[in-house]
Amino acid sequence: MREAAPQTYASHKRVDPWYHYVGFTLGVVALVAALARLVLGHRGVWHLVVTALLLIVFIKMRSYALRVQDRVIRLEETLRMREILPPTMQVCIRQLTPGQFIALRFASDEELQERVAEALKDNLTPDQIKRRIRTWRPDTFRV
Repeated sequence: MREAAPQTYASHKRVDPWYHYVGFTLGVVALVAALARLVLGHRGVWHLVVTALLLIVFIKMRSYALRVQDRVIRLEETLRMREILPPTMQVCIRQLTPGQFIALRFASDEELQERVAEALKDNLTPDQIKRRIRTWRPDTFRV
């Protein structure tokens, strides 16, 4: 079994080919076909409604899973920060945005305090936080 390459800023985004390429493409093709059927006068209103509904459900299911996952990440990182950060910084944990929490999960324990301080002081975006991380802590469980 070959070992996976270490996760970095350049490789941390996850793409699920079945969802991102196959499922989404088929949904868009079905929507275009339903629109064409309607325009051509084949009384395809019901076909359009059902296709639009399925496409919406397809997209929303993914967004709900990601939202729950973001909440779990926030909980995990809050617990991690309570173990690692000094008490004077722990009072600032609630000031972090959800996006900052999600980005900070990639920072190693050794540099977490520095990244949190920068995020709060400079109001960094998640992308800015990730770009500043020197020692990457991989997250391979992301959906």
